Amino acid sequence: MANVIKLRKGLDINLKGKAKDTKMRLRPSEEYALMPDDFAGVSPKVVVHESDIIKVGDPLFVNKNYPDVKFASPVSGKVSAVIRGDRRKVLCIKVTADAEQVYVDFGKKDVSSLSGEDVKKSLLDAGLFGYINQLPYAVSTNPETQPKAIFVSALRDMPLAGDFSFELKGNEKAFQTGLTALSKIAKVYLGIGASQAKGDLAKAKDVEVNVFNGPCPAGNVGVQVNHLNPVNKGEVVWTVEPTAVIFFGRLFDEGKVDLTRTVAIAGSEITSPSYVDALVGTPLKSILEGNLVRTDHIRIINGNPLTGRIASPSDYLGAHTSEVCVIPEGDKVHEVLGWALPRIKQFSVNRSYFSWLQYKKEYDLDARIKGGERHMIMSGEYDKVLPMDIYGEYLIKALIAGDIDKQEQLGIYEVSPEDFALAEFVDSSKLPLQDIVRNGLNILRKENA
Repeated sequence: MANVIKLRKGLDINLKGKAKDTKMRLRPSEEYALMPDDFAGVSPKVVVHESDIIKVGDPLFVNKNYPDVKFASPVSGKVSAVIRGDRRKVLCIKVTADAEQVYVDFGKKDVSSLSGEDVKKSLLDAGLFGYINQLPYAVSTNPETQPKAIFVSALRDMPLAGDFSFELKGNEKAFQTGLTALSKIAKVYLGIGASQAKGDLAKAKDVEVNVFNGPCPAGNVGVQVNHLNPVNKGEVVWTVEPTAVIFFGRLFDEGKVDLTRTVAIAGSEITSPSYVDALVGTPLKSILEGNLVRTDHIRIINGNPLTGRIASPSDYLGAHTSEVCVIPEGDKVHEVLGWALPRIKQFSVNRSYFSWLQYKKEYDLDARIKGGERHMIMSGEYDKVLPMDIYGEYLIKALIAGDIDKQEQLGIYEVSPEDFALAEFVDSSKLPLQDIVRNGLNILRKENA
């Protein structure tokens, strides 16, 4: 019987355009790209050159600080470009795909007979180990860390997020293989939602299944770590996105790297919200082609509206991206006496509009901030949407002030930027809380190096 954890704090934002449980066929693209920025904390060193011929699973770059951590190419073909930005920062490595894909053979393995070190070595050799993140610091981990536990959250409850239960169909064996492999390294906690408690996820083996019943952000892995096995100074836990678990399972079951993931195409500016099977690094223009209501005054988001990054059709699907969302930009909206009107189509956390009376209403929100940044207000807003045993507002103040001692006392080691996504949404001060947390974690990591 799975353990049920009831959460009361949080906020569900019901946006228009959630993906329906249908799949659209996606045509193969000519070019794919892998972006080092998708892997937080990694200093990339490119190990290929333009015009090199590579196979699926060959490394495109490695972590400069831990060269054993490689990052595999999603396709075979010719390296067409290494794109760099300011100070020669590596932005992406592009590969022109072969018509017929060629894979590196890593050999099928029976995970039940492997040790934890064998699992690590297999993931390192195949260029998949970098898909494992860690707390503290919310960065891609390295093989020198020894986790006290591994957390996998199969509950996606951010606005317009894809349903992992739908993605799991056809991938059940690979997912179980991936979980069993991870269990060889440390105890694995699998977090699921109340609606998933009667499905295949609740029957997963070699893991401890916990049901999180509550509003968003119950699916955040940081929230689940906080309630099950909090991180103290000097401790490390690994966090693995559920799709990455499928990647790991395919490696052991099939002996090859397959970075195909099911991605939700969602948002009010999408003609037919649905799912597609796409490789990591697929051009967004291929994913969105023929499925946009309009092409101007829209915001394309590589990820969900709260934690994703602003993108354009020329960008590529992120390594950890489970949805591509398109919402109105709002740059051409002009409201007369907007604040004084009933605004039944607008969403309000504080019930300022009559729309709160319409239960389960879908909102067509745009990307406007609706206000400017101002001094921080100690109003208790963060605590209402942050179901963690920390003082969110005081932690943010300590991060802004750069007070590392105070940050440690207030629980900095068990948070990640996404944990403050909802607090950023409801914040009256309009502060970029996720950026503040990320910057603070980066500084703390340097100080403790």
